[in-house]
Amino acid sequence: MSVLGTIFTWWNGATFGTTLGLAGKKRVGADGLGNVYYEGGTDPNGITRRWVIYAGANDASRVEPEWFGWLHHQVDDIPERSLPKPRAWEKPAVPNLTGTALAYRPPGALEKGGRRAAATGDYEAWVPEG
Repeated sequence: MSVLGTIFTWWNGATFGTTLGLAGKKRVGADGLGNVYYEGGTDPNGITRRWVIYAGANDASRVEPEWFGWLHHQVDDIPERSLPKPRAWEKPAVPNLTGTALAYRPPGALEKGGRRAAATGDYEAWVPEG
């Protein structure tokens, strides 16, 4: 990203001000999507502040569930130490794909050609009593 982009465009990733604000904060880990997590300082209630710096566009759906729990103080320690290993049947987290070419399109959607399955004859139209 260009220098001006880093200064002014918050939607493309961390700005220059955010990077400066993380000075002195502790980097605690990274997830499989490349996001980096920081911790340091406290808020007015004495709760430790936690941050995520996204790898790419700022999109909250790109935070893995384990790290979401850590960010929101649902677990005290980082996920690798506090949570059990993922089970073999668990699928990896994926970001929200709405608005992209990979988004789910049901049969009959205009983006998939707009052809719906033929009616099966089990539909009976409502007719008002008159």
